[in-house]
Parts: sequence; C-alpha cells; structure tokens
Amino acid sequence: MAATTSTRTPNTMLAVPEKKTTSLDLYRPLRQYISSAYPEMDARSAEDDLKTVNQIRAEIERNQTGSLTSRRDLLVDYFKALCVMETRFPISPDETHISSVWFTWWDAFRPRSKASQQNIHLEKAAVLFNLGATFCQIGLGCDRSVVEGRKEASHSFIAAAGVFSFLRDNEAVKASNGDSAMVDLSVECTGMLETLMLSQAQECVFENAVAKGSSLGVCAKISRQVGIYYEEALAALNAAPLSQHIDRAWVFHVQMKAAFFFADACYRYSLELHEKEAVGEEIVRLRSGIDALSEAKKSSKGVAVQLLDSVEMLERDMNRNLARALKENDRVYLMRVPSINCLSPLPAVSLVKSMLMNDLLNASTDKLFCSLVPETSAKALSKYTEMVDEIIRRLDEKLQQASELKRVRLKEMDLPDSLLALEGSFALPQDLKNDVESIQSSGGVAGLEAEILQLRDLRKVNQELLVQTVELLQKEAKEDDQLRSQYGTQWVRPQSDNLTKNLQQRLNKFADNLKQAAESDGRIERSLMEHAPLLSILDYNPIESALPALARPVLSLYVSENDVVETLKQSLRQLESISAHRASVEVMLRDMKNKDDILPKLMSSTGSYEDLLKSEISKYEKISEEIIDNIMAQEQLLIQIQAQNDKFSFIFNLEDYKASREKGYKQVQTAIEKFQEIKANLSEGLKFYVTLQDAILNVKQHCSDFVMTRNIQCKEMVEEVKRKVSGLFFQENNFQTVAQAPYHRPNDRQPQQPGTFPRPPYTTAPRHSGHNNKH
Repeated sequence: MAATTSTRTPNTMLAVPEKKTTSLDLYRPLRQYISSAYPEMDARSAEDDLKTVNQIRAEIERNQTGSLTSRRDLLVDYFKALCVMETRFPISPDETHISSVWFTWWDAFRPRSKASQQNIHLEKAAVLFNLGATFCQIGLGCDRSVVEGRKEASHSFIAAAGVFSFLRDNEAVKASNGDSAMVDLSVECTGMLETLMLSQAQECVFENAVAKGSSLGVCAKISRQVGIYYEEALAALNAAPLSQHIDRAWVFHVQMKAAFFFADACYRYSLELHEKEAVGEEIVRLRSGIDALSEAKKSSKGVAVQLLDSVEMLERDMNRNLARALKENDRVYLMRVPSINCLSPLPAVSLVKSMLMNDLLNASTDKLFCSLVPETSAKALSKYTEMVDEIIRRLDEKLQQASELKRVRLKEMDLPDSLLALEGSFALPQDLKNDVESIQSSGGVAGLEAEILQLRDLRKVNQELLVQTVELLQKEAKEDDQLRSQYGTQWVRPQSDNLTKNLQQRLNKFADNLKQAAESDGRIERSLMEHAPLLSILDYNPIESALPALARPVLSLYVSENDVVETLKQSLRQLESISAHRASVEVMLRDMKNKDDILPKLMSSTGSYEDLLKSEISKYEKISEEIIDNIMAQEQLLIQIQAQNDKFSFIFNLEDYKASREKGYKQVQTAIEKFQEIKANLSEGLKFYVTLQDAILNVKQHCSDFVMTRNIQCKEMVEEVKRKVSGLFFQENNFQTVAQAPYHRPNDRQPQQPGTFPRPPYTTAPRHSGHNNKH
C-alpha cells in the first residue's frame, strides 16, 4: 500500500513570478543630495558606496544572475542597502528631499499593471517580493525524488513563507500609496503567498514521510495539514482583492490540491479504520474524500495533467475500498453508517512554520554610507539619547529601591520563613544545610564509628607486623648464641646484637609511636562517645525535622487564626505578583530603549526636531506611570502586611519560636564543628597508620634479608668448623678468611664490608607528631 500511495503523490507545485522594473540611476540624485547635505569629504567617502548600490540595482534590473542562489544573495544585499539608504536619504515628493527618484515596478500577476512612487518602501517591498519568489524557485528546482532534495525544498519554501510574512508585516502597508497601490504587494496577497509556501513546504514533508514508510496515522495527519494550508490559500484567492486579480489557473490548482490532500487524509485514515473494523466510519470518510475530489474536478481548467492523474488514481483506490467496505458491512458487520456531521474533524499536524527573517535581513551591521549622518540629525539624536538615558537611570533607581525595600521589610518581619515554619517546610540557613548534607553523604556518625573500627584494625595490623619483625631478629640472635656456646672460640663471626642495633632502635621507635597512637585513638573514641547525643542531631533527614517547629497555640483567643494565616499568605502572593510585574516592566523598559531608533524619522523629518523629540520621548511616560503605580501599590501592601504579621506574631508567639529556632541553629553549628574536628583527627590517624605500616614492612624486609644472609653464612661456617676439626682444612689463614667473610643477600653481586649490614632506607622512625598532636 505504501508503494501505491507514493506513486500517486502529485509532484506539481506553483512558482511565484518575479516583479519587473525599469532602469533607474540612483547615483546622480543621491550624489547631489550628499553634496548639498554633507561636507565634501563625506561626499567623496561615499563615492564607492554609491557606485556599489547603483551596480546592484542594475544587476537586479537585468535579472541575468548565473544562479538562483546568487540572485537570492543579490536581493538580500540590495534590501539591506535600501534599509541603510532609508535612514540617510529622504526620498519623497518634498522639495527639500530627494524628489527626482521614481521607483517603478510591474505587478507580478498583471504584467500590464505598474506603479511609480517617490517612496523607498515600494522599492523595498518589491525586492522582498522577488526574494520570496526566488526562494520559491529554489525549492521548485530541488530534486524531490531523494531525501536531501525534499528537505532542501521544504527549507526553501519555509524561507519563502518567512519573506512574504516579513513583507506583509513591515512593508506592505508602507508601499501602498493611494492610486499607485499594488495588489501583489498588499497585505492580502502577501498573506496568501505565505500560506501557499507553507502548503508546499508541508507537502515536501508529506512526501518524505511517505517515502520513508511512516505509519498511516502519521501520514494522514501530515496530509490533512497540507490540505488545510491549501484551503486557507484558496479562501484568500477567492476573496477581494485577489479574486479578480490572480489567474484562475492558480485558483483551480490550489482548489485541486486542497481536495486531493483532504481526500488523501480520508483515504489513509479509512485504512486504519478498516484495520479496527470501524466500517461505518470508514464508509463515511471514503465518501467524504470522494465527494471532495468530484467537486474539485468540476473546475480543473489549466490544472497540470500530472496532478489530474494523481487525483484519478486516488479516486479509483477510494472507490474500490468504498465498494469493499459497503459489501462487508452489508454481509458481516451490519453497522449503522453515521452522518459526516457527527464525526470529529480529521486530526492534523503542522511540521512547518514561516522562517524568521530578522537575522537574514538585518542591516545594522551593513557598512554602506556609515559616515553619512547629517550634523543636525546627529545632534538631535545625541540629545534624544541623553534624554532617554536620564529617564532610564531615574526609573532604574526607583525600581532597585523598591526591590530593596521589599527585601528589607520582609526580612524584618521574618517572612515568609515564619509561615513556612508553621507548615513545617522551613529551611535551615543554606551554609548550615550544605554542611549537614555533606556530613550525611559521608555516612554521618555511623561513618565516624566505621572509621574508628578501621583505625583499630590498622593499629592491630601494625602491632602484629612489629611483633613478627622483632621475633625474626630474636630467633636469629638465639640461634647465633646457641652456636657460639657450642663451638666456643671457633665461632668467630660478629654477634647479632652488634649488627642489628640500628634495626632494634627503629623497631623500638615504632613501638613507642604505636603506644602514643593508641592513647590518641582512645581520646578520639572517648570524644565520640561523649558527644554522641550532640552529634545525633546530624542524622536527622531532613535536618529541619530536628529543629523546633512553629506550632499552633493550644488555646487561642482568636477563633479565626486560620483566616489570619490565609490573609497573610494572600497578601504575600499579591506582593510577589507586584514584584514579578515590576521585573517584567524593567525588561520591557530595556527592550524599549534597545529598539528606540529614531534616526530614520530625524533624517526624513521636515518639521521641528524639538517637536519630534518631545513626541518620541512621550512614549516613556506610560511605562514611567506604570512603575510609579507599582511602587505605590507595593508600599500600601507592605503596610497591610505589617499589620497582618503583627497579629500573626502575637497569636503564634513568634518571638519565643525565633529564640528556640536560633538555639537550634547554634546546636547544629556546634555539632558540625565537633563532627569536623573528630573527622579530621580520624583522617590524620588513618593516614598515620598507613604510613607507619609501610615503614614497618620496609624494616621487616630488611630484617628478613638479614636473617636469610646470616643463615647462609651460618651453614657455611658450621661446615668449615667441622672440616677443621676432622683435619681436612690445612690452611689456617684461609679458614680465618672464611670466618670473616662478609654476609650478603642471595644473588647480590657486590660484596659488603665485613661486619656491616645493608642500611635500611629509613634511619629513624617516621614522625607521628601530627597524629599525636591532633589527638
């Protein structure tokens, strides 16, 4: 079914024709005006800009640009140039202005109809019209048989819609000048063209949805919106002034497209209904679509053959399905066929909207004629800017004072915190809350207890390592003493105690450090136990639940205490509304200033600058009055809130609550400080034990190497003594050499001096003063 529907999609679309114009020399009249209104130096500096504008105008007249994209860019550049010229060159019938320039354009739909005006807005409107037509032609030139082509075409039609929308909103009315008004530049025509371009853009989206195999429901919604856009364009074409102006072939084409996409939506929607066995509604939808096609075919003169073929294919498919649905209903379902008026409209979804042209057509950065500002206009503009700045400064000051007054007064009344406290939703001061959340995320008091257990384990490990190391040396010394007693003077190697003095000193130092650390650990544990009740407050989540709450009085002299609370809340809501309005007024004031460009009016004005400035500055009076009213309303409301809050404070004994709340804050602060103190001591202790363990392991390794070397030497010496006793050793000197031979680690290549032992990397025990001092 998807393949069938894609082949019958109509591919024909309408191209908007461009407007034609006559040759126009802008250079001479503009050059003459510059020479009369500006210093000669400024006139010479504008020479190149004048030539550029004249050249662009000539290229637009010839319409011989190589590509549509080049013509599009040319039209954009010329429109920006016209915006710049409008602020500097007053073109009008007034004799003091440039009155010799006449802009002449023919109607795009009535080539024999033309208009000539001494009005730059006619030129701007015509250029915008041709820009929209060019975007339309770019869209028609895209290859819509591929995905990228369909997307590019849709984008171009959206841009065209944006241009026609911009033309309607900004230049259409200004270009209308009595008898010389042009229908193709009217609000009605440009609005119709915007809708038509959106129709064709949505149609490209529909083609893409069908091509990629979107569901029937999605395609039906997109198709229905295409039809809606075409229906809106058709309504504009059939209304004045377009009904007697646009060629009827356009009307018939748009009417046929509207009917086709309405019928297509009915067809796709009916297929879904058939799957749901909603045969009654399926019949109505099919009949509705077929009737729309039949009605449209009555006025098909000039409609493209391809579009008519698509209509015929769709009508044939719908008639076939209608016959099947009627047959099934008569034989199987026997459902009542409802009236079309009883059914809801077909769902539709718009996936396109007119592109905003503000950025593309923004001439604020254009450098043309940037040096040409009349001295009188410049002075008037400067004066006006100073007037506006003074108004803004004064109003800003009032706004800031009002906001600060509100903040201070509410803080003095402890609002809205006291109301939040009554509801149990007040919050701890942010700095305290951050500290508590950090403590809770680290495990809280339970985390401290876990670290104490870890501290005990590390201390035990260090003690065990130390005992193991001491026992290594003691065992080796005992064995050496036994052999010395056994062999007497023949056992000539150095005693163990003489060789391990340095190691023994380090081990003793480690033992002292462990003893001091154990005492420090004990102080930490006692501190945690002692402050456990205080620290327990940190385990409350949320922490506010541990603090005193503002409770309603047990006995109240006021039977309407709820009314007091609600009235105060309502007043605070009003106050926030006033503040929000003040903020929006402030934004509006800034926006108003940023958009307040009166230079074009100054440059085209023929009257007194003072009158113009007075008229322009008056637009700030309304917003100034609005700000004053806002501030007065706030002042009155704050007085009202003060009285309401006094009553609220009395009823709920607010002063006592504040005192207890501050006491609670101090308790939390004290608990945080004590927690952080214990946490820091524990961290220092853990760090100490880890460092000490590394040092003990290092010394243990040295002791192990020492014992191993002594054991090897012991075996060699025992064998040597035995050989001497048995008379197998004949050279006493050699024996002495062996007896005094250096002991060394296995695989060591360099012998060491007799009577020495490898010096460990730490000659003294690691310092633990930091841990001890902490504790």
